[in-house]
Amino acid sequence: MSQVEKRAGLLRRTSSSKKPLKEKVVLMYDEIFKEDPAKNNPRFWDELFLMKVNLEYLESKLESVDGEEVQRIQDNINSLFHHCVQALGEEHQIKVVNALQTLCALFRGVHQKNKSASGFDIINMLMGFDKAEQRMKDLMERLDSLLCGDGSESLKSLCLKLLLCLVTVTDNISQNTILEYVMINSIFEAILQILSDVSSRGQHGYDAVVLLALLVNYRKYESVNPYIVKLSIVDDEPTLDGMGMVVHQALTEYNRQYKDKEEENQGGFFSTLTSMVGSMFIADADEKLSVQTNEAILLALYEAVHLNRNFITVLAQVHVYFSLLWFYLCVCCTVMNNPELPLDPNLQTSNLLITFLKYASIVMQDTKDEHRLNSARLCLIILTCIAEDQYADAFLHDDNMNFRVNLHRMPMRHRKKAVDKNIPSRPLVCAVLDLMVEFIVTHMMKDFPMDLYLRCVQIIHKLLCYQKKCRIRLHYTWRELWSALINLLKFLLSNETTLLAKHNIFHLALLVVNLFNMFITYGDTFLPTSNSYDELYYEIVRMHQVFDNLYCMVLRVSTNTGQWKEAASKVTHALVNVRAIINHFNPKIESYAAVNHISQLSEEQVLEVVRSNYDTLTLKLQDGLDQFERYSEQPKEAAFFKELVRSISLNVRKNVSLNTLSQDVLLKEFSTIS
Repeated sequence: MSQVEKRAGLLRRTSSSKKPLKEKVVLMYDEIFKEDPAKNNPRFWDELFLMKVNLEYLESKLESVDGEEVQRIQDNINSLFHHCVQALGEEHQIKVVNALQTLCALFRGVHQKNKSASGFDIINMLMGFDKAEQRMKDLMERLDSLLCGDGSESLKSLCLKLLLCLVTVTDNISQNTILEYVMINSIFEAILQILSDVSSRGQHGYDAVVLLALLVNYRKYESVNPYIVKLSIVDDEPTLDGMGMVVHQALTEYNRQYKDKEEENQGGFFSTLTSMVGSMFIADADEKLSVQTNEAILLALYEAVHLNRNFITVLAQVHVYFSLLWFYLCVCCTVMNNPELPLDPNLQTSNLLITFLKYASIVMQDTKDEHRLNSARLCLIILTCIAEDQYADAFLHDDNMNFRVNLHRMPMRHRKKAVDKNIPSRPLVCAVLDLMVEFIVTHMMKDFPMDLYLRCVQIIHKLLCYQKKCRIRLHYTWRELWSALINLLKFLLSNETTLLAKHNIFHLALLVVNLFNMFITYGDTFLPTSNSYDELYYEIVRMHQVFDNLYCMVLRVSTNTGQWKEAASKVTHALVNVRAIINHFNPKIESYAAVNHISQLSEEQVLEVVRSNYDTLTLKLQDGLDQFERYSEQPKEAAFFKELVRSISLNVRKNVSLNTLSQDVLLKEFSTIS
């Protein structure tokens, strides 16, 4: 049978001369599009909802209706909508299933037909504008009742899919006027109930979290969105934990899929060939490792972190739970005295923040694809919110909570793949800094992701401000960070002309120089040892040519008239202490080499010169180095989130198919109940 015949609900041909028969439900749909179907059959609506729904036919029928016909059958469409809502209150479960599926076809079909129509016209066609408020109130109350009741899990799943269908039926959810009724008749509490219950969360948590993330973004900048208000004040621990677990599970699944593909590509002929010819196939390998990103779940994590201060504690609570579990296994092992029992240190890394950092390390590797670029940007926005939060900072820097975090690293010619076993157990802030350093080192390319670089450097700055404020001496390989930042400045200098055509490179240069100023001015309060401070000066002096070249470039630009004059001038002033260090120590080092007849000094000899000449160094006190502008979504990020939500909405709409719950399975389930 052809697709056209299937769509039309044709059953079979009785002979070559006869027309094929139509399903009874299709004949009943045809009645709706002609005249009042209950006129000749008072039991029409009762019978309709006992019939297996033909979604494709009903949607295509709605899409094919022309302008004049719309006016003629509008009352019938309104009546169909009304009877669907009424059927949701039926005890007969098959009627409820069919009513939910019919509603989905109605929402999709009417919107598809009337893409250019106003929201009010669509509401009028679906339910009648004068009755819309009551119809939607009844619909939302019945959906709420089904979601919160003790009924079938399949029905709950169907309710959530209907709601996702309704929310994503327009490309821009803020233009979906029907959602005004979803704002008035909130299902927020029903979503929370699903997330707080272990059983419901396991089956419906993902859909519930994505639905909540989308509803939060409905006209969020234009009016008071009750879902934003309610999410911001949730303090129920099981609910917040439940939301965290759903996000954790989704990101874990993404990480697992990526790791599986990575392991697939590491064996056999491909691996041998790659090692033989160097890096020729690195780009291809990375392409093969690409796994579809999950911006919807990342948006949910962002909204929770951004809107709800209490959600930050979820990171700590899950962390403590797994630490205790790890401790318990260690004790058990000791008691049992069984050396064969494997104690996997990775067990302790299974918490939301670490899973998120691993996810970020994957999606931030390749930002050429739009979805991965959006994911990378959103990851950095989430980390920005975390870095600004005092409680999160305390958790990140807690020396009693150490973890091994195996971040994914981009394949590069000049370095070997990191061995997971060599990663030390450290406070989580070290993993955040590692992630920032990794991004800085691996994305210096022609298509320069300026926005992501700015965010990386700002995250580092915010973490340093916290360390300075709380005098936390973090044992971190600071040299790797300094080296990455200096190489970044070197890249900006080498590509000045190309980059200036698109970006204000002086703003990024200023942020980088001011990171060095933070270390120079306040390093004695947060660097782990005095040796670390000495090493900072050593790196500045060793790489003085980069700073000298930067100064020459910004001086040249700032003394000429042009659009970058002011921006370059700021960098000139910011370099004052870096240049003072270089101009102070370079002559001393040259003198030491001359006196001792050494052509090339060792690192230890240079450090000796540095240590013995601090007293005569004069630096200027620079104000505001430990101050930063706090993150604000509106207005800076509004355009990004608008496009991101549009992309997520399109993707959810594509993936939400009521047929994922097989009609035959559903009908069989409820036939046995009935």
